Amino acid sequence: MAKQNVAEQFVDILVRAGVQRLYGVVGDSLNPVVDAVRRTRALEWVHVRHEETAAFAAGAEAQLTGRLAACAGSCGPGNLHLINGLFDAHRSMAPVLALASHIPSSEIGTSYFQETHPDRLFAECSHYSELISSAAQMPRVLQTAIQHAVGRGGVAVITLPGDIAAHPAPQRSIEHALVTRRPTVRPSDAEIDALARLVDGARRVTLFCGSGTAGAHDEVMAFAERVKSPVGHALRGKEWIQFDNRFDVGMSGLLGYGAAYEAMHECDLLVLLGTDFPYNAFLPDDVAIVQVDVRPENLGRRSKLDLAVWGDVGETLRCLTPKVREKTDRRFLDKMLKKHADALEGVVKAYTRKVDRHVPIHPEYVASVLDEEADDDAVFTVDTGMCNVWAARYLTPNGRRRVIGSFSHGSMANALPQAIGAQFLDRRRQVVSMSGDGGFSMLMGDFLTLVQYDLPVKIVLFNNSSLGMVELEMMVEGLPAYGTTNRNPDFAAVARAAGAYGVRVEKPKELRSALRDAFKHKGPALVDVVTDPHALSLPPKITGEQIGGFALSVGKVVLDGGVGKMVQMARSNLRNVPRP
Repeated sequence: MAKQNVAEQFVDILVRAGVQRLYGVVGDSLNPVVDAVRRTRALEWVHVRHEETAAFAAGAEAQLTGRLAACAGSCGPGNLHLINGLFDAHRSMAPVLALASHIPSSEIGTSYFQETHPDRLFAECSHYSELISSAAQMPRVLQTAIQHAVGRGGVAVITLPGDIAAHPAPQRSIEHALVTRRPTVRPSDAEIDALARLVDGARRVTLFCGSGTAGAHDEVMAFAERVKSPVGHALRGKEWIQFDNRFDVGMSGLLGYGAAYEAMHECDLLVLLGTDFPYNAFLPDDVAIVQVDVRPENLGRRSKLDLAVWGDVGETLRCLTPKVREKTDRRFLDKMLKKHADALEGVVKAYTRKVDRHVPIHPEYVASVLDEEADDDAVFTVDTGMCNVWAARYLTPNGRRRVIGSFSHGSMANALPQAIGAQFLDRRRQVVSMSGDGGFSMLMGDFLTLVQYDLPVKIVLFNNSSLGMVELEMMVEGLPAYGTTNRNPDFAAVARAAGAYGVRVEKPKELRSALRDAFKHKGPALVDVVTDPHALSLPPKITGEQIGGFALSVGKVVLDGGVGKMVQMARSNLRNVPRP
């Protein structure tokens, strides 16, 4: 049997860890590893056009599966391109292993051609970043990196010089069982008892939920029922907690709507469940606050806590709910449900007024029709900026749909690359990229990746020829919009020239049929929708406080667009309120 080299051993360990694809761009220092991938059927090399796309795609795959995904870049500039996508994966707690190949080991430290120091450069966006300087070192270092990525939830980076990758692998390398799943973390009995006492002592309890409630929907609903609590959510908690939720009071934050803000400020006890919500301007400072999180470093870094609980949300609530006394007073809950319904009724009129005849097309209308036409188990990837607004307000969660975005890192150009990773997981599942023209054009080269692999991703392009969110930020600060205009091509014609399906929509009456035709198409498709750049209206008067505080002014008064099917959800919940 021929002896393995280090690259082959590297690939074997990735396969053992469950990695199925390696996203990247080939290059000389990476060639031994790419060749090892070529000679195995268990791992697929995905050739993208930009390494940033590779990192975003791996991060999306990891977020959707919870399993380890991987990407790679060649030495110097090649692996440097990974860094933005890796920051996003790391801040999203996506387990990703990145291979940063390196210059020849004998030249390190001599300012050699393309020399960088990846083990230092990636330290801030990883739990683990190490240079392999000998063949004997590789197996243990790689296995340690994998366990950091999976165990702590985030990125691990291996820097591997190309010459060492080609060396013979050690005959007796230490290989141990790999950790490929994270455990459930249960709080201590003392913490559970302390939390139960706080809940029992509060008359008005509000729950505010983030992405840490994934898999805990039933537990959150059972607890809310027991303590008669309104349930709000952050953007990353929307897909996990809003569906089948009789206690829903909407979302707080920059894109917030409904009564979540009021419910958080008018309660006696605010319970933060699995959220590292960053905007402390939206958090109260005069109520008791409890935070439950599986990552202890998150506890208390956004607000002063009366109790910090280190634990998995689902497990914590399973232990807590039987210990708290059931509340019978629904007055606070019913008041917040009514406020929520009234708030949504107030903003929906802006969306419904002549929206099906307005040219340029209202982006709210596009998002609403997309929500209706997309599959019930579709995966949506969402560009940062105004597409975040439309996704937050118009995509209806149901427990089967997924919504992926750069919600913690806030990078532009994430939607198309993340759609690539999502579609490679399952070619039969509908994947829709909600792209802005700014984000799409930034990494537009990887539209060719869709064509090359015939990935049936559907891109719905909200084309307002501007950086809409940036314009809004400038306006709120009292500045004239500047440097935000895009001179765009006919993106549908570009798609057709690349060999994909492309259609341009300029009139509302053309939209629904265009989406249906694109969704029926078996390969990649792009629907270029020309949308109104002035879709968001400012209030008639902007106070000095609003100008100085972007968060509150945007969250409370600037974004006055509609809220799609959430109005019907709020009405339905309100009908369930008992009448005296």
